[in-house]
Amino acid sequence: MIKFSDIRIGDYLRAEYEGKMWEGEVVNLNGDEKQVCVQTDVQEFWFEPEHLFPIELSEEALLNLKFTKQLQDDGSVKYLKGSFRIVTPKAGDFSHFEMWYREDRRHNPDVHYIHQLQNQYLDMTKIHLTDEAM
Repeated sequence: MIKFSDIRIGDYLRAEYEGKMWEGEVVNLNGDEKQVCVQTDVQEFWFEPEHLFPIELSEEALLNLKFTKQLQDDGSVKYLKGSFRIVTPKAGDFSHFEMWYREDRRHNPDVHYIHQLQNQYLDMTKIHLTDEAM
C-alpha cells in the first residue's frame, strides 16, 4: 500500500483489482474521497490507496524509463537521462546510491520505488519523469 499523500499525478504504480495487478500511470486524484485514478493498458480505473502498490526501483525499471546504463571501471553503474544521473556502487544494488542533477546532489536518498524516484526527479528538475525518451 502507498500513502495517498505520497502519490502525484504522473506517478507509475501497480493497482490491484479482483486479484489482478495492473501497471499504470496516475492521471487524477480525488482528495475528498482519497481515491486515485490510474490509466492502465485497458482504461482508467479509480482505486482506493489500499489497492495501490509501488514498483520497485530496479535496473529494468530504470531502463523502462529510458535511462541509459554505463558500466564504470570501479564496478559501479551510472544511469543517465539527460543531465540527471544515478550511480549505484555495483550492478543491481539500489540499497545505497547517489543521484544528481546539475549542482543538486543527493546521497542515499530515501528512494526505493519508482514513484519516489519520480517525485525526487520532479523536485530536482521541475520536470516529471516519464518513460519517454529525451
